[in-house]
This record gives sequence, C-alpha cells and structure tokens, in this order.
Amino acid sequence: MHALMFARRLCCLVVVGLGVAMLVHDAKAAEELPAATTRWNGFAVHTVESDGRKGMVVAPGTVAAIPEGRGKPWVWIGEFPHVVTDFETRMLRAGYHIVYLPTPNQFGMPPAMKAWEAFYYQLTNKYGFDRKPALVGISRGGLYVYSWAALHPDRVSSIYSDAPVCNILSWPGGKSQGAAFKGPGSEPNWKMLKELAGLATDAEMATAGLSPIDKLEPLAKAKLPLLHVYGDADEVVPWDENTGELAKRYQALGGEIRLIPKPGVKHHPHGLPDSTPIVEFVTTNWDLAK
Repeated sequence: MHALMFARRLCCLVVVGLGVAMLVHDAKAAEELPAATTRWNGFAVHTVESDGRKGMVVAPGTVAAIPEGRGKPWVWIGEFPHVVTDFETRMLRAGYHIVYLPTPNQFGMPPAMKAWEAFYYQLTNKYGFDRKPALVGISRGGLYVYSWAALHPDRVSSIYSDAPVCNILSWPGGKSQGAAFKGPGSEPNWKMLKELAGLATDAEMATAGLSPIDKLEPLAKAKLPLLHVYGDADEVVPWDENTGELAKRYQALGGEIRLIPKPGVKHHPHGLPDSTPIVEFVTTNWDLAK
C-alpha cells in the first residue's frame, strides 16, 4: 500500500513537471538576478528565493555564448556545493552558473523534487537559464540528481557524479541490510529515509525502487551521458555496490557512462586534482544538447 502511494506521488510530480515545462519562456525576456549578497572565489553569489527556500546562484564574470534557442548554461549541484572547488571554479571561468538549492536530509524524495520543480521554473522562466542544466551528484547528492533525471530526462544535458550514492541499501542501509553490503551505512539517515518514503520495514525499502540504480531506463532512452568519479577503495559508499552496479545496469540498457576510478583512494573523497576531464565532459555535452 505504501509503495503504491509513493508511486502515485511520483506520477503526480511528473504531471506537474510537464505543465511547468510548457510555461518556460524564451531566454531573451529574462530578468536580471537579484543583487549579489556575497562572493565566492571572486565570483558574485546571488540568492534566489523559491518556495520558502534560499537558492544559491554563483554567476560567472562573463556568461558563455548562448546558441540560438538556448538559455544561460548552468551546473546544478544536488548536494555539497564548493566541495569540488577546481571543477566549479573552472566552470565559472567557462561562463557557466553554479546553482544549489538546499533540501537537506530529503534524499531526492518527492518533497525535494517538488522544491526543485519550483526552483527550476524560476531559473528557466524568469531568469533565462537553459532548460538542460548539467547535474552534479556528490555523495548523497546522487540521490537527488538521479531522481530529477528519472522524472525529467528532457531537462538534463549530462550527469557528473562524484563518489555518489546509487544504492540506498548500501548507503544509508549498509551492513544493517545484511552481510552482503560492505559499507557501514547510517542508521539515523536510514530511519529518516524510511519515514520520508512512508515505509515501515527494511523489506519494503528493498523493493520500493528508490535507488538511482532502479531509475535508469528513462535516462538510457534519452541517451543521457553519465560520468562517475570514485575512489575504488571508498569505505563509506563502496564503489562496486553503487557506481559499479549502476554502470552495469546502465550499459545493459544501452546507456553511455564513463568511469574515472581513483586507485586505492579511501575515505569517500571527491574531485580530481585536475578537473579537465570533468570540465570537458560537461561542456561538450551541454553543447550537444538540444
């Protein structure tokens, strides 16, 4: 019963989202962002109010050239902005905005996606941002970006994930879900996730289809390019239970995914010393998006 209710809630979000997409205006009529409130690494930081939340928009000094029919290019971070500093800074220098909407401890569930809908509408309809941002899923941020992409594969140009959570049974479930899982998990986060899902038992969670690994078919049909960077000795979010399993399933569906392992790296780190491969992946696929 609970799983059926959750599925219906997701369907409602899809219907609402389709309505929002029809309202997106041409970028030429865009308003200016609100006045900058602070600076990060020399770039202006703007606050955009959305549905009672304060979204963060870091603006480039000069916006990248915008092709006909497109809006301002942007990178939407699911969680933990300013963790992959080299990547963010280089994207800003390339003329992309960096965007983040705080929805903490919601794990990409319907309440978070509802907030994302409102924020996306503001950025694309009011401020002239492109309809297809690049998504960045850092750690549990992977739950957010894959939930959004599964609902709206037509509103994504690419997904770059960094040591992402792709399987809720691995994290936050972890060893509490059985000896088959390597990671320690997080019992408080597992409890919060169950409450958000409206599910009472671990067995229901295991079959509810809430993980990114369960949401890949619409992404593969849309031919969304994926890039995952991960430590192959990550002890918090074991790569084989998360990125490895996602890659296997995505490729089986005919999807394209590039993997960049960091050999021997533990402790759930993020980013690359030289983010060139990530920057090229994002900019190339934004240029190719239509």
